Formats: sequence, C-alpha cells, structure tokens
Amino acid sequence: GTWVGWSSVLCRADVSWCPAALRKARRQEQLVSKRLLREDSAPEEGAQDGAGIVPDPLSEDEVLELLRGVQRGSEDRKRSLGRLRWALQNEDTQQKFVRLDGSIRTLTGLFTSSLADLQLEAARCLHELSHSSVPTVAEACLPVTSYLLTYLSGHSLEFTELCLYTLGNLVVESEAVRKQLLPQGIIPVLASCIQSPHEAVLEGVGYVLSQLLQAKEAPTEIIPLVLDSVLPQHMLRLLCSGLKAGVGAAVEFAWCLHYIICRHKDNMVLLALGAVPVLTSLLLDLASQIPQDTPEGLELLVCPVLRCLSNLLAQAGCQGQGQGQDGRLLVALFLILQCFLQQHPFLVQECLWLLNNLTADDPFFCSALLSLDLLPALLQLLTCSQMATVLVNLAPCFGNGGEALEFQELESRTDSAGVGGWMGQQ
Repeated sequence: GTWVGWSSVLCRADVSWCPAALRKARRQEQLVSKRLLREDSAPEEGAQDGAGIVPDPLSEDEVLELLRGVQRGSEDRKRSLGRLRWALQNEDTQQKFVRLDGSIRTLTGLFTSSLADLQLEAARCLHELSHSSVPTVAEACLPVTSYLLTYLSGHSLEFTELCLYTLGNLVVESEAVRKQLLPQGIIPVLASCIQSPHEAVLEGVGYVLSQLLQAKEAPTEIIPLVLDSVLPQHMLRLLCSGLKAGVGAAVEFAWCLHYIICRHKDNMVLLALGAVPVLTSLLLDLASQIPQDTPEGLELLVCPVLRCLSNLLAQAGCQGQGQGQDGRLLVALFLILQCFLQQHPFLVQECLWLLNNLTADDPFFCSALLSLDLLPALLQLLTCSQMATVLVNLAPCFGNGGEALEFQELESRTDSAGVGGWMGQQ
C-alpha cells in the first residue's frame, strides 16, 4: 500500500516522508496519530488523476443509495463498495453513513464474508472510517474490533496490514474502543504478530502498540500487560538485529520502549532482558553507519534510543550497567552530534543528557572524555542552546556532582528557574 494521508490535528512522523513540523511534534511530546493506507484514491476508471483530492460530501439520500447498492447483493457489489470507500474519504459523508441504520452491520457482514475481494474492499471502507477525527465515527466501529483481532492471525499480508492500521487508528480516538480491545486480548494478539517475518506487519504492530502505550490509562492498565507478555523481549530482539527488520519497524519499537520507560517507575523487566546493552549496541551501529548525507528521518530512531538509555541509566543502581565501560560509546555520541548538529540541533540536548548520565558517578567515562580529547568539542556546544549550556555545565567532568537525571525532571527545572536561576541552585 501507499501512505497518502495525515490526520488534520495530530500526525505521526515516519522515517522517510515526514514534514519538518511533524518531526518536531513527534520528538517533543508523546503524540497519538492516525495513518491512512490506500491503494488508490478513486475506485473508478479514469479517476486516478484525483489522487489526494477529497471527494465532495454526499447528501443523506446519496449515502443511503450507496448503502442500498452494497446491501443488494448484486454482481456489482464490489463496484458499489469501491464507490462507498471513495465517498467515505469525506468526513461529513462518514458521519452520515454511520448514522444510517444497519450501515456498520452491513460492512461487518461483508468484512466477515468468505469472498476475499468483498472482504478486502469492506476492510478498506472500515479503514477510511477509522481515520475520522470524529469520536462518534470511531465508536460506531466498536462491533468490528473483535473481528479485526481475529483476522490478524491469518489471511493475506495486505489484509493483515490493513487490519493493524485500522486498529491503531481506532485506539487513538476512543477510550471505549481501548477498554473493549483489552479484554478481547489485543496484547496477546500483538505478541503473536510481532513474531511475523514480514516487515510491514512488524511496523504495523509497532504502530498499534505505540498508540496504546500513549493512552492516559497506559501506566495502570496497559504497560503492566505489555511487560507481562513476550512483547518486550521481541522488541529488544528486533532492535538488537539492528536495521535488518527495517528502519520503520525499528523506529516504532524504539518509541514504544521510550513510552514504557518514561511512564513506568520500575523498569527491572527491561533491565533484566538486557535493554541497556541492546540499546548501546544499536547506538554504536547507528554511529558507525551514519553517512555524510544522513537519510531523512533517521533522527526519529536516534532520538528514542538516546532517551531510553538516558532514562534507564537515571534509575538508582543502573549507572554503567551493560556498556562494559566501552569508550566507543562516547565517540558514538560525538559522531551523532557532529552529524545532526546543523539539521537537527535538538539532538544536541539528547546526546548531552545521555553523556551526563553516563559520566555520573563513573570515573571511567569521566576519564575517557578527557583521554579521548573530547572536551574541546564539548565546550563548543555551549553556544548551541539554553538547554545545551545547562547540560554542558552540569557534566561531571567539571566537578558538578554526578547526578543522573531523567529528561522530564531536567526540563521542568530549566522551565521553572531559567538557566541562571537553576545554575545558581547547584
């Protein structure tokens, strides 16, 4: 399939095709979003030139006629479904459709039929509905969630991918949908799907999981279920394999781990599974493979890896776990700094945050910073930003105590006191 749409308010940045504004939003806060997967933009011959054009809203009578065409069971039913899918790209038409008696029941019946072509076309109609920004439209799709989960265990790769992204869109919009999916077993189903050999399925699993992990109820209702499943070990396994599973999947699972680590106080499960050495190895691999012309969107992978490592090292007793006091990690950080400094200066504070947590109460890394002659490069970062100035001045190699900090804590101190105020408190 081809990605052709963004939701109008909250959009998810991906690896190779994200506008700068969306990349900025994606890295600065935990965002939920919706994705749209389409094979084409119009179902009728000669309409391919309309790619990217939203159809005009239909009247209630026209929507009713489309529904009747789908219900009649004629030989032209697939064509009628194609017309309905095209019409459902308009949000006003979506709302009129779900208000019609029997509309979702009809789509569900076709979605669960034994005719593969009708089933796929009905799934595309449901996918269009799932992309709506109107909560009532998503909640109208509640009856189909159990079938979406069921079909993740089989069918074609295209069908599985479509079901995954429909689920991911639905869990964004409605707490009612999430509360229905949890007892239906969405976590065990995702734990099964993450063992798929297909990159498209893996990226889809990561998308659904990241949406769930950002829900307001995630710390109490979702993260414990995820940690009790096999999902963490498979996420780490896929990250440990580097980029072989695909950059898209790696980005998704890195952000998933970040959402778990920053919202869960006890990360001993991840530490016991070797999260620190896995993330360290991935960071070394990324630094060694970074070319002069860095691929667009690679910062979306580097950023969560840096944050995961930093937050894990900030936990009591975790400093230094798993890196084996390897000075190459410092070199990797400065290579990343050099690579991204001009185009993505936000990564400066991410790297410096990790540098502080690496060197906190760790003489080896403090000494390595000096012996590798990295101090001049560190001092050059003082003028990058307010946050960079704070982090450089806090570096333990300057004798500032060696306190490992979580990123949220660091930001709140800077925002409340300002650089001068906070530095005076140290």
